[in-house]
Amino acid sequence: MTVSPASTPTPPATYLERRAWLEEYFDRTAADAWAALTSDAEVSGVRARVRAGRERMRATLADWLPTDLAGARVLDAGCGPGQLTTDLAARGATVVAVDLSRTLVELARERLPVALRPQVTFVAGDMLSAALGDFDYVVAMDSLIHYRLAETVVALGRLAPRTRTAMLVTRIPRTPVLGTLLGVGRLFPRRDRSPSVEPVRPAAWNAAVARALPFWQVNREHRISAGFYTSEAVELLRCDA
Repeated sequence: MTVSPASTPTPPATYLERRAWLEEYFDRTAADAWAALTSDAEVSGVRARVRAGRERMRATLADWLPTDLAGARVLDAGCGPGQLTTDLAARGATVVAVDLSRTLVELARERLPVALRPQVTFVAGDMLSAALGDFDYVVAMDSLIHYRLAETVVALGRLAPRTRTAMLVTRIPRTPVLGTLLGVGRLFPRRDRSPSVEPVRPAAWNAAVARALPFWQVNREHRISAGFYTSEAVELLRCDA
């Protein structure tokens, strides 16, 4: 199911600009903070709630995948420090773990248990690169949330032709409560802030994806709220088989 780059949508300039900003942010500005957030290290109350929310999200996405992934090839798109990568490999999957941040990729490589290392290929680069190959599943946990809806749709459109079964992604739901939390969050010290996200109305997200990906359908949705962490898991299933 290989698709040539020329036959897929080209990310708009805004996607490329945002990608460059995120690479700078996660690779230099926030690498240490993310290393602490995804460890057992003591963190502030704000980050502790974010950590708890992310752990629940990771568990949700993992639960939506088969318990036995032996023989499956999975893309961990935006792998960060590699917690989900480890979960996938432990189930037997062959994993391509990609992230814009070379620093976080190296941290993920160091944290991966030695016994699982033959199953994982780490890549510092763009999750949309066709050079990464084809997959049975794509998981993008809290990586597309930094892009606008139009850019997210383009990204999914590039991943879809190379995905055989399902894409599990997250989005930030636009709600009055979340708007208040985001506003309040700007008052916290910089060490407790996260990079800007792009909230979206779930119905608008579903409609945009349905128009762009006619052979895919939303199967499951699940919202997780934990203090300043609010995110929705979405399961997209391929339906042209």
